[in-house]
Amino acid sequence: MYKIIECVPNFSEGRDIENIDKIISPFKTMSGVKLLDTQKDEDHNRLVVTVVGAPEEMKAAVIAAMGEAIAVIDMRRHKGQHPRMGAVDVVPFIPVKNVSMAEAVALSRAVAAEASQKYNLPIFLYEASAERAERRNLAAIRKGQFEGMADKIKNPEWAPDFGPTAVHPTAGVTAMGARMPLVAFNVNLDTDKRDIANDIAKKVRHISGGLQHCKALGIELVDRGIVQVSMNMTDYTRTALYQVFELIRIEARRYGVNVIGSEIVGMVPMAALVETAAHYLGLENFSPEQVLESRIYE
Repeated sequence: MYKIIECVPNFSEGRDIENIDKIISPFKTMSGVKLLDTQKDEDHNRLVVTVVGAPEEMKAAVIAAMGEAIAVIDMRRHKGQHPRMGAVDVVPFIPVKNVSMAEAVALSRAVAAEASQKYNLPIFLYEASAERAERRNLAAIRKGQFEGMADKIKNPEWAPDFGPTAVHPTAGVTAMGARMPLVAFNVNLDTDKRDIANDIAKKVRHISGGLQHCKALGIELVDRGIVQVSMNMTDYTRTALYQVFELIRIEARRYGVNVIGSEIVGMVPMAALVETAAHYLGLENFSPEQVLESRIYE
């Protein structure tokens, strides 16, 4: 019985192609893992990588990629639209096949223990791996970002789970944990006013009274002259993509703004898109099992 786990590390580099190639090289060259996708974003200045593999091989590849990122990223010079606190900003492990959530948690802690010692890097555990309830939410850990982390980490309440109680001078800190599949979903608006995107984000995100399992913030896409509502949908089975899409469209009308497109960053479970397609097509009694590819690759 072979085991497959997914990892979606986010690195604070979305512009330098040479550095990006160095960071992802372990996922291309090391055995037992397969690189599925890389998404770089210059406005966010962020790289999102999707890789799958066996747990032990995944551990070795992730630690190697972390080393590459720490070697080439200097957070003191990093600027980008996306909140961040470290060169290796967040490393989630997601169970895929014959892997339990408990095993994913154990892997995240093993990687955190070894990487923190090898790179002298403070690492926080989040989501299912968190040992304290207040650390389950990544946003709570990341609050203050890289610039504020040096003071934050001195507070005993925010001592890292692994590694030193001082921020790495160039790599900052890292969050690592296990979670269910997440969908990074962004909706673009035909305005360049970031405050409008921020106001809409407040309306849709759960922490501000919006939809459950939705995290959102306003982002400015400078090169395109527009803004977007950038979201992490943490449980698409409970809050569907079409629900947040329609709510953003409703809120945008209040400002005389239109939705002009959306995007998925990284990989997405087929079921998340099937549910949205079924909604807009008005399909009755439709099941994901009716999708041809889902039966072929069982």
